[in-house]
Amino acid sequence: MVTESLRRPDRSSSLFIFHLYPVHLDVVLNPAEIAQLQSRDLSATTCVVFDVLRATSSMITALAHGVAEIYPVCTIDEARALKTSLADAVLGGERKGDMIPGFDIGNSPREYTGLTNRRIVTTTTNGTVALRACEQAERVLVGALLNLGAVAAELNARASQSVLLVCAGTFETFALEDAYAAGRLIAELPGATLSDSAQMAAALAARYPDSLAALQLARNGRALTASGRAADVEWCAQISRYKVMGVMEAAVIRPWPV
Repeated sequence: MVTESLRRPDRSSSLFIFHLYPVHLDVVLNPAEIAQLQSRDLSATTCVVFDVLRATSSMITALAHGVAEIYPVCTIDEARALKTSLADAVLGGERKGDMIPGFDIGNSPREYTGLTNRRIVTTTTNGTVALRACEQAERVLVGALLNLGAVAAELNARASQSVLLVCAGTFETFALEDAYAAGRLIAELPGATLSDSAQMAAALAARYPDSLAALQLARNGRALTASGRAADVEWCAQISRYKVMGVMEAAVIRPWPV
């Protein structure tokens, strides 16, 4: 005998809602689009921000190694001012890929493995700007190849109807590695409806099944390799090394699950 509960799906369940109302996936591909996000209504949207080489990869590495909180800010002056009120915080970040004078650490993920229980104030050329541009969204997740599986599992488990994948870019231009990571995530979200930019990111990811090869092809990957930082590229190319997510609330990133 079929019970009533089997005849009628639980309409409060996220699984039912997901199938009834498929998630719509869109991708923001460059800083010009990111600059417009603050004028968009993101109140029903989950944003996933990618700056694969290297800001969000460093953040995920930090959270996976026990960092308690990360404070992303847009400018060097903001970072220094916040540091005065968070005296114990580590000051990290980069400009043009290099450590900022007077800061404690730069933007290499390998610098973020020994900061257990610390707080980090960080500013980067593109990644922190992209994160703060999304702060009015319903939810903001820190995305990287390093935690791709964790982000995919979270999105598949929730009933968000709108997901925006935000590619931080390089200076004012498109960054291949960010669109590649967005495409790899899209492949983990079956059943979603895709915008044209999401279709493009998915096609890019399908073209390069080898993540390291994709990052080495990118402008930033080539620049890092030429400056002796090929190990950073290799680190950031690892798929789903960590199960942790970073969730930004009130301009503070914390690990999830805690």
